[in-house]
Amino acid sequence: MSRKPKQIAIYGKGGIGKSTTTSNISAALAEAGYKVMQFGCDPKADSTTTLRGGEYIPSVLDLLAEKRRVDAREAVFKGFAGIYCVEAGGPAPGVGCAGRGIITAVELLKQQRVFEDLDLDFVIYDVLGDVVCGGFAVPVREGIAEHVFTVSSADFMAIYAANNLFRGIEKFSNSGGALLGGIIANSINTDFQREIIEDFAAKTSTPIVQFVPRSLTVTQAELSGKTTIEAAPQSEQADVYRALARHIAGHEQSKVPTPLSQTELRDWSASWAEHIVQMERAERARAVA
Repeated sequence: MSRKPKQIAIYGKGGIGKSTTTSNISAALAEAGYKVMQFGCDPKADSTTTLRGGEYIPSVLDLLAEKRRVDAREAVFKGFAGIYCVEAGGPAPGVGCAGRGIITAVELLKQQRVFEDLDLDFVIYDVLGDVVCGGFAVPVREGIAEHVFTVSSADFMAIYAANNLFRGIEKFSNSGGALLGGIIANSINTDFQREIIEDFAAKTSTPIVQFVPRSLTVTQAELSGKTTIEAAPQSEQADVYRALARHIAGHEQSKVPTPLSQTELRDWSASWAEHIVQMERAERARAVA
């Protein structure tokens, strides 16, 4: 009898490092001996490229465009350390719903029992988190994912996207939706960046799972079409991702967040803007003295 895999959804604003983080989590879990599927839910269909040496794979929607009936296993490709890679795909730019590929791909794999047949330990959904509606809400709304994590930096738009996700989780929580595991704080290299994301987490009753620093090691790995785990396994950055993967593997208890209202979020960000101005003034005064 096959096991029920642990299903995780990782959301984040476009460009925040969501796919980089997800792929390194998948690589670290696979390195530790787990059977992992990474399910790319971005219309660009580029979630899994660093798990396959920089190569793109045809998406579920690509295959369905070629023929009406598709064996779902044709959309599953092996990557680093045996990771199963799937890309939902999306419509051509400017045509149709960008989230439609997620709905179609998830249903196809479920109908053909691909998750059960592969006897997976983890399915990790890499989901664009700029909007939490339509297909992009499926892992949360339908309770497909058991736990949701968001990747965020200390930048306002990343925090804005995270807060929107929290609102979606709160809305769907009463109807069996997935709950929030925590924030993965990405590109955090200064004390004030850490303080900003810690304050937002406190205001929304959300745990911070891991602080991930910005690193040239990641850039070098991605330029070679690989994860940091594969390209620089002895690096400090690889150990950061391994620690994050261990936390996610062991995570059991998620919760409903307490998102800020639009007014509360704007007031909160304005207070931090003023605080940063005061910090800069104090630094200049010390430099003059």
